[in-house]
Amino acid sequence: MANNEDSKPAADAAVKPAEAKAADQKPADNNSNNRGGDNRGGGNNRGGGPGQGGGNRGGFGGRQREAAPTDSEGNELTEKVVFINRCSKVVKGGRRFSFSALVVSGNEKGAVGVGFGKANEVAECIKKASGVASKSLEKVKLNGPTIPHEVYAEYGGGKVLLKPASPGTGVIAGGGVRAVCEAVGIHDVLAKSIGSNNHANVVKATIKALTMLRNKDDINALRGKKKEKAI
Repeated sequence: MANNEDSKPAADAAVKPAEAKAADQKPADNNSNNRGGDNRGGGNNRGGGPGQGGGNRGGFGGRQREAAPTDSEGNELTEKVVFINRCSKVVKGGRRFSFSALVVSGNEKGAVGVGFGKANEVAECIKKASGVASKSLEKVKLNGPTIPHEVYAEYGGGKVLLKPASPGTGVIAGGGVRAVCEAVGIHDVLAKSIGSNNHANVVKATIKALTMLRNKDDINALRGKKKEKAI
C-alpha cells in the first residue's frame, strides 16, 4: 500500500510539466495565428493585393489625374505662373496670410489670356487665376514662329516693344513678356520692357501689343486690295 501512495506524487509531477509545456505553447500558437498570419502579416488586410495595400492606397483605386484645360477648339492650354504675392493681415491671434497669383494661359497656336486670382492657399489661387485666364483668350496674328512686324504698346505704367527675329534667335525676353510669348506660340522674337516692372501691367501691355499685330492679308483688305494669287 505504501508503494502505491508513493507512486501518485511521482505521476502527478510527471503530468504537471507536460501541462505546463502545453500551456506555454498555446500563447505562441495564438500569437502566430493572430499576428503573423491572417490579421496582421498576411495579404488580406494590410499588405496584400486588393485589400488596403493594393486597392485603396497605391494600386488601381488611386485618385485620377485631372484633365488638362482646353480651349473652345479642343487645343490643350499651357499655363505659366508669372507671379505669386503673399499678403499678411495682423489679427488678435497673430498673422493671417492670403495669396494672389498672376497666371498666363495659351494654346501655343495664336491664343493667349491672363488671369488673376486670390485665395488663402497657393494652389487655390493658382486654380482660380488659370480658370479666369482660360476664359479670356484672345487671338493673335503670327507669322510662323515670329511676329509679322514691330509693335509697341502701353498699359498703365507698363511699356513693351516687340520686334520680329530670324529663325533660331529664340525668345529674347524675360519675366511676364517671356511667359506671354511662349504661351502664345512665338519662338523667335526680340522684346524690351521700357516702363514699369509691375508684373500685371507688363503682361497686359504685351497682350495688347500682340493683339495690335496685322498680317499682309489684313493690311491689303484695309486698303481695298484683293488678295494676290500665287504664280
